[in-house]
Amino acid sequence: MTDAPLTLGIDHVGLTVRNLSVTRDFFINVLGWTQVGGKPTYPAAFVSDGQVTLTLWEVKDRANRVDFDRKTNVGRHHLALRVGSQEALDAIFARVSGWPGVVVEFAPENMGEGPKRHTMVYEPGGTRLEFDFDPRGQPA
Repeated sequence: MTDAPLTLGIDHVGLTVRNLSVTRDFFINVLGWTQVGGKPTYPAAFVSDGQVTLTLWEVKDRANRVDFDRKTNVGRHHLALRVGSQEALDAIFARVSGWPGVVVEFAPENMGEGPKRHTMVYEPGGTRLEFDFDPRGQPA
């Protein structure tokens, strides 16, 4: 057995959402992602920013859905997306926080003592999203 990882990173992340078209439109119209595929009979849409691909599925019965609670459910707590600058973080927050159906958990703030900064929101389909910027990860 080798000490090297046996995997090569994330291929895609699958998320179940309340309303497929609302969440798909959020990623495309607010964040500038592209729809790279779909399966209308499923129903599912595949969206990407060129680095990450998300498979979005619509929950079968919206009335019986259960929202995630990190204290009682196993599974996704949130999806964190990296941004390239403080200006980009602020611009994303301005766009996202004004989008219909978005619930802001908190505006951009330091993560711990900093210098990393982040914001947390719920997109209209119910997925908790974090956007973060870490200046230490930037080229000098």
